[in-house]
Amino acid sequence: MNKKPISAVVVANGQFPTHPTPLSALREAKYIVCCDGAADVFISNFGIPDAIVGDCDSISQENKIRFADRLYPDSDQYTNDLTKAVNFCIDRGIKDITIVGATGKREDHTLGNISLLAEYGLQVKVIMITDYGRFTPIHGETTFDSTPGQQVSIFCIDSEPITLTGLKYPLENALLTNWWQGTLNESLGREFTVSTQGRVIVFQAF
Repeated sequence: MNKKPISAVVVANGQFPTHPTPLSALREAKYIVCCDGAADVFISNFGIPDAIVGDCDSISQENKIRFADRLYPDSDQYTNDLTKAVNFCIDRGIKDITIVGATGKREDHTLGNISLLAEYGLQVKVIMITDYGRFTPIHGETTFDSTPGQQVSIFCIDSEPITLTGLKYPLENALLTNWWQGTLNESLGREFTVSTQGRVIVFQAF
């Protein structure tokens, strides 16, 4: 009997990654779930995913037939395909999810996918890796490994006080009311800390 995977990489239907870091995550993945809109590109560039999830209106008919044994249709119109793929993983007991290919192409999809991290982070350990950096959702005091000079941006989802230490522009119980206000910061050393009771998304540039 095959062991259930405890981690997975979800491939979203944005720009397929080209940077070595997200590509490495794909190569090292124990279990890969493709949103159906990403399946054709993934199969052409990388191989065969373990599961294909979504409303199945974007995958080619050829691959729909070829990989019918790993196709999991979900017609829920109140969630997007990325959320369907993440929920698919959670329902199977997967505790650690890395998302790639979720940015690029349409900006509205990019913003939506990034903001959804705040929802996923309440249920499971999750990060999003792009060609430019890493997004990590948090909802409590968290210390991040870093390097001096690393570019860091903080996006507050909830209107809760936030304290930043170890960054070039520190904050003490500040309220950030717009996403731009926490952008373009910089790490001073090997770690920095974000303290808040609200949901926050932290971006660290490569």
